[in-house]
Amino acid sequence: MAAWEVAAPGPIATRPLRAVRRPMPVPAADELLVRVRACAVCRTDLHVAEGDLPPHRSPVIPGHQVVGEVTALGDAVTGWAAGDRAGIAWLRHTDQTCVYCRRGRENLCPASRYTGWDADGGYAEYATVPADYAYRLPDGYDDVHLAPLLCAGIIGHRALRRADLPPGGTLGIYGFGSSAHLTAQVALAQGATVYVMTRSPAARELGLSLGAAWAGGADEQPPTPLDAAILFAPVGDLVPPALSALDRGGTLAIAGIHLTDIPVLNYERHLFEERQLRSVAANTRDDGREFLALAATHPLSVTTNVYPLDRADEALADLAGDRFEGAAVLVP
Repeated sequence: MAAWEVAAPGPIATRPLRAVRRPMPVPAADELLVRVRACAVCRTDLHVAEGDLPPHRSPVIPGHQVVGEVTALGDAVTGWAAGDRAGIAWLRHTDQTCVYCRRGRENLCPASRYTGWDADGGYAEYATVPADYAYRLPDGYDDVHLAPLLCAGIIGHRALRRADLPPGGTLGIYGFGSSAHLTAQVALAQGATVYVMTRSPAARELGLSLGAAWAGGADEQPPTPLDAAILFAPVGDLVPPALSALDRGGTLAIAGIHLTDIPVLNYERHLFEERQLRSVAANTRDDGREFLALAATHPLSVTTNVYPLDRADEALADLAGDRFEGAAVLVP
């Protein structure tokens, strides 16, 4: 099968992705074999390719926002059938025995494993997934528009919960890419007023078109204090201005798996009056199921840019260069 692998992580200009031919994967007893119909491109894929997140398996096929068709099942799989549409996401294994799993916080499991980092992902014609970690997908979306929901949507949903946005509150969104443009729509549907801070003029226009009340530069102060904020851009320099934009008791959630260094914070200006700073670590399967159910009942406008699979390296380079709005999606 055709696939792309990270052979030697490095700057995207050095072309760390390599086009290869791989044998067809064989599903383990607990796995599904999925023919990839669409795989969205995530900034985490870029971090893996560039070595910010060194691959746990080398060489590894990146990609963890996969929509596809089940073509084969392992001997121990029940509840799935050939021909079913299935989603493959970032989380693909937890031990279910550690204290975090027992508390319903499997996203913190020390034994967790991830698609496109620990195991081969969806920059390929076929991929496998443990059946217990595959998602049933909502109707009303085609494959291309579903794919970004499987990470950008799910992580944005968890980040919104971590931000503790009160009913009818004000939400600031820093960076406005694939995840942010979906999260903004969820917040708006819940009655929030949304303010967008991003360096891209086109992204600001997208935010306004989706219903944001205001859009400005990445480090601009919004016109009113924020009850909550989410930082999607992997830029630590944005943490101080985001914290200073919070109202008393406000929370800033950092949605990314990777962030550049945060400058020194001033307690009085950035944290006093019970402002909070929170990280977001992956997601639980319950997060995924909850978000996909929400997407089924509240249709989301998903901005996509389609690339054929044989241009995956170009899609990743365009993501690094901020050359599109919304999400890039690979189609074999």
